[in-house]
Amino acid sequence: MPAIRKYTGILILLFMAVILLTFINIGLGSVDIPIKDIIGSVFNLEVSKETFRYIVVEYRLPKAITAIITGSGLAVSGLLMQTLFRNPLAGPYVLGLSSGASLGVAIVLMGATLIGGSFAALLLSKWSIVIASSLGSLLVLMAVMLASTRLRDTMAILIIGLMFASLTAAVVSVLAYFSPASELQQYVFWSFGSLGDLSWEEVSILAVIWLTGILLAISCIKNLNTLLLGEQYAKSLGVSIQRNRLLIIIATSLLAGSITAFAGPIAFVGLAVPHLIRQVIPINNHSILMPAVILGGAALMLVCDIAAQMPGNEFTLPINAITSLIGAPVVIWLLVRKRKFLF
Repeated sequence: MPAIRKYTGILILLFMAVILLTFINIGLGSVDIPIKDIIGSVFNLEVSKETFRYIVVEYRLPKAITAIITGSGLAVSGLLMQTLFRNPLAGPYVLGLSSGASLGVAIVLMGATLIGGSFAALLLSKWSIVIASSLGSLLVLMAVMLASTRLRDTMAILIIGLMFASLTAAVVSVLAYFSPASELQQYVFWSFGSLGDLSWEEVSILAVIWLTGILLAISCIKNLNTLLLGEQYAKSLGVSIQRNRLLIIIATSLLAGSITAFAGPIAFVGLAVPHLIRQVIPINNHSILMPAVILGGAALMLVCDIAAQMPGNEFTLPINAITSLIGAPVVIWLLVRKRKFLF
């Protein structure tokens, strides 16, 4: 408990940063909206123009919430994978979930014209892409979970995940090779990632899955702390390694798989945020790291989305490019300065 009190101030600052960045994010766009009208729109108060309320409530607020969910979900997934595999290079997509989702989307986008007619138009709808992405992630997840029940070595699961990623990436490459430019362009645009195309219905579904994954991750906190001391020590304390491994994999899959399905494959955040947080909070107690990573991931994604809108008001840069351009130099600088990983 003394450690929690010691870092409470940092958690409060991170929470305030997320609130401030959310309002800054909502305020950016092609239409300039006064801060008074932004607050009025968010809290259902009086606004000077109903158009402002419509823009904020229907477009900007869902995008900001999607950024918070995406950043926090991927950050927690990265923390879970880094702890499970005790590998600082592990991320939320190390199990091949992103590659499985990409394969599902590639089959829909680059295989729709082979079918033709009205059925092809149905396949190219927004929900079909979400479903295809989810099914691709689910198939990879089931394969990894089946392997995890048969293997005792955790590192073997990591290798299997990487092999599934390579296999699905190879199939996507074959599909891309034989696809026309228009279909290939659609797939490339999806791979850029996007936070701004979700309706309230889609945001609600994503939020429910995100909350389920976060609660599962929180339930694993005690065992995550034990795993850092080694699997043999954890077994001596009565921790079921296989059961705990499955819970961590399911939590990661719910978070990373749903985010990929709705927002596309967002890179870097899940790998970088746990390291950034460990530079500020140099401990391995997941009771403190978990909430800090949730807030830090949300804040970083909001910053990246703000930066994606800064170059001009008429277009938005790909969020995938911004996450790496902003985050990678910061992580490199911090790690060079500290000269060690906290594991």
